[in-house]
Amino acid sequence: MFRKMRRSKQELSQEECQTILKEEKRGVLSVHGDDGYPYGVPMNFFYEPEDGMLYFHGAKEGHKIDAIKSDDKVCFTTWIQRRQDADGWSWYVDSVIAMGRAKLVSDAQETIDIARKCGLKYYPSAEDVEKEIQRDGSRLQIIALSIEHLTGKRVHEK
Repeated sequence: MFRKMRRSKQELSQEECQTILKEEKRGVLSVHGDDGYPYGVPMNFFYEPEDGMLYFHGAKEGHKIDAIKSDDKVCFTTWIQRRQDADGWSWYVDSVIAMGRAKLVSDAQETIDIARKCGLKYYPSAEDVEKEIQRDGSRLQIIALSIEHLTGKRVHEK
């Protein structure tokens, strides 16, 4: 169903992909948008290694929510610049692509629990996370991405 990577010598292991998902903070979530156009939106995310899921948060309505309701197949891409080459201009870049199905989390307590975990990745303290949840928790929509295919690639931009 999913293609094998053509340049397999550059392929990252599943463990390397999961490490990048744990460490990196931003990526692009792509959905099937209006009129058949792809719609990619930059997103903060949280990877939960225990259940192998990616989680995103946002408003309860909008383009990406409508797209997910229409077609739950999505793609998420993130990347990290590992190190600069000695030449001073080229980089070694690792990227990860996760394909799977997105679900809108409807349970209020599950939404808050996931938001709390996600917040701890970004905010300086648990207290700050709780303040945000108190302020915006009722307006929050969590998107859960069940990963069906995960690949990663290392390139030297030269």
